[in-house]
Amino acid sequence: MKLLSSLLMLAVLLGFKQSEEPFFTKPTTADIETLIAQMSIEEKVGQTCQITLDAIHRTDEKGQALVPAQIDQAKLKEALETYHVGSILNVGAHTLTREEWKSIMTDVHAPYLKKEQNIPILYGIDAIHGVNYTVGGTLFPQEIGLAATWNTELARQMGEVTAYECRASGIPWNFSPVLDLGRQPLWSRHFETLGEDPVLGTQMGVALVEGYQGKGESVDQFHAAACLKHFVGYSASFSGRDRTPAFIPEKYMQELYLPAFKAAVEKGALTLMINSGVVNGIPGHANYQLLTQTLKKNWGFKGFVVSDWEDFIMLHSVHRTAPSIAEAAIQAFNAGVDMSMVPSNPQYKTYCQDMVKAVKEGKISMDRLNDAVRRILYVKNQLGLFDNPLPDLSKYPLFGSQTFKNIAKQAALESITLLKNKESLLPLNGKQRILVAGPGAASINMLNGAWTHTWQGMDTSYNTTGVLNIFQALQSQLPTASISYQKGVELYLEKDFEASRFVELDNYKKALKKNDIIVICVGELPSTEKPGDIRSLQLDDKQKELVRLAKAAKKKVVLVLLEARPRIINDIEPLCDAIIQAYLPGDQGGLALAELVTGKADFTGRLPYTYPRYDGVIEFYDHPRSVARSKSGDFSAYNPQWDFGFGLSYRAATINGMRFDAKDEQKGTFSIQVNVSNPHNQEITTIVPIYLSDLYASTTPENKRLIDFYKVKLRPGENKTLEFSFDATTLKRVSADGKWRAEKGTFEIFCGQEKLTFELFDDLLF
Repeated sequence: MKLLSSLLMLAVLLGFKQSEEPFFTKPTTADIETLIAQMSIEEKVGQTCQITLDAIHRTDEKGQALVPAQIDQAKLKEALETYHVGSILNVGAHTLTREEWKSIMTDVHAPYLKKEQNIPILYGIDAIHGVNYTVGGTLFPQEIGLAATWNTELARQMGEVTAYECRASGIPWNFSPVLDLGRQPLWSRHFETLGEDPVLGTQMGVALVEGYQGKGESVDQFHAAACLKHFVGYSASFSGRDRTPAFIPEKYMQELYLPAFKAAVEKGALTLMINSGVVNGIPGHANYQLLTQTLKKNWGFKGFVVSDWEDFIMLHSVHRTAPSIAEAAIQAFNAGVDMSMVPSNPQYKTYCQDMVKAVKEGKISMDRLNDAVRRILYVKNQLGLFDNPLPDLSKYPLFGSQTFKNIAKQAALESITLLKNKESLLPLNGKQRILVAGPGAASINMLNGAWTHTWQGMDTSYNTTGVLNIFQALQSQLPTASISYQKGVELYLEKDFEASRFVELDNYKKALKKNDIIVICVGELPSTEKPGDIRSLQLDDKQKELVRLAKAAKKKVVLVLLEARPRIINDIEPLCDAIIQAYLPGDQGGLALAELVTGKADFTGRLPYTYPRYDGVIEFYDHPRSVARSKSGDFSAYNPQWDFGFGLSYRAATINGMRFDAKDEQKGTFSIQVNVSNPHNQEITTIVPIYLSDLYASTTPENKRLIDFYKVKLRPGENKTLEFSFDATTLKRVSADGKWRAEKGTFEIFCGQEKLTFELFDDLLF
């Protein structure tokens, strides 16, 4: 992190200090209030309207956007001068070059820079695992893989690199991070989450926000506004299908789903996006209690709230809480949504006209409209857009640099998780004959997943040049070894659902006879949102057949999982000698995987979710004790394939002691020391998690829950003492009366096989 920060400072000195002068003076709070007072209703409503780039694109006679991308000046003029639009988003169909982005941003900001407009445009993009919509951008693991690193410093670095490259494309606003809790593996956006645990998700999410925005209140030209999404409960879909209802009791909303958002708001996150679905019968975009009371009043959120894509319309067309689109806009706005993403797309004009009418008729108060505009202008001001909305885009020398690629590779190295290594089959060596097979063996797209160059990430024509797939990467790491490739199975879409077919299966069978180790790379096609809905968590049978055939040929099998969500493999797990969860590791994932399986690096990734054994049994590590008590024969109610936090390494650390450093059982505070040692003659990295168990409470307590963690490097033979400090908030839960309190009683604290007992003498109310 210190290296990255130093490099960014160097870029500041080289690229901006002497050549950049602000075009305008940054307004004060009083200036913004004066500006709001001078604005017409039409101008204010325009600030709440966000249009897609498609609405101002130049198109051909068939209505298709021109290539390279160009702005239609007449459409832009109408949007800005007539409707006073305040924000633009999107990329069109696919990744654009930096030259195209420069052209777009130059046109978009020209009216403000010529002083034809009083307020600059705020441009936003989905850069969720790096700047995936700019050619040559650095692509990291998807968030679920990032969570598997358990490394907040890497999360911060990923945020900082992504923000830098956003700004290098002229974009100051990133629709990330996703803070939805990953507790429904059927959900198509599970890979966008930071896992199932609120503590892990909160710490990683806050680190991402700090990386995106920097440490100060204002955001400089190397950082970008974060957007927390999707507030709240989007991931908890009861059916597992995208944008379908969730049912979340208030206790679990408070304990599980809200903490990451609250912590990120406290960190200073500038924007927040709303859940497209329905929670407890109320659409996210119409939930006044959550949007206004909780977020803005109770938490003191200063920034603005933006809808998700066309979601004002969905209140009318899908959720049916509003009898018309006009009423839907009024409903969402009064609930607390400040900006509508592509209202009435592409006819945003209707939204502006309807909203102006609603204000004039008193259906939306002037106070509410002013509040939304004030929040939007606050964010624009914090981003420095009033000073200079378009820095010199040629002055970002680190864009797509090897320095940034190395950080992405490190994230991939620390994310990829070893789940099985029977008889120490791994690491591989150059003396073995290796066959690399499966649909993921030679696929860059399956390394990256959706939101990569295109929305669904399926188009191979936009892949980053020079990236190695898994087969190529293994060849590069074992140049003298016999390494061959057979696809065996390919994945494709059939009636909008993923399907598979054998490809030259006879050649695969012949290749099995010639090789010793079969590395089978399986998984799923890139997908997200509604196109990512699936019917089952089962890995499809044709991919499994590649494993069965290899084992029937008496070969050693290494199974590599390229998954957006855990797929069920209980029937083939016994047939595999080694199993690796690679998640969606990004452009550098092939090389990272090859370095790990050849022993040039060690596995340090740990599962950020509980990996299910059965399609119909989805449980979590922090289950109440009732979940694990029911057993019948070989069946156990809690029997996952692998537990949350599980992961193997070639060289493991030893936890050889835990003790209280201090404790106050009256105030509920305690600190502990954990001794960790490296018994090996090589450096190792290990994760040290601390778990808490509340033995008795007024509501059923969890079996255990994570309260903190630390990732530490140890030199050969080194012993290190780690210190963890906790206050009474660590002990608190929502009690039977609905209030937050730490209830008196006995608590157990776990780290590895070590255990301590802590007593709280009196209830503490929060």
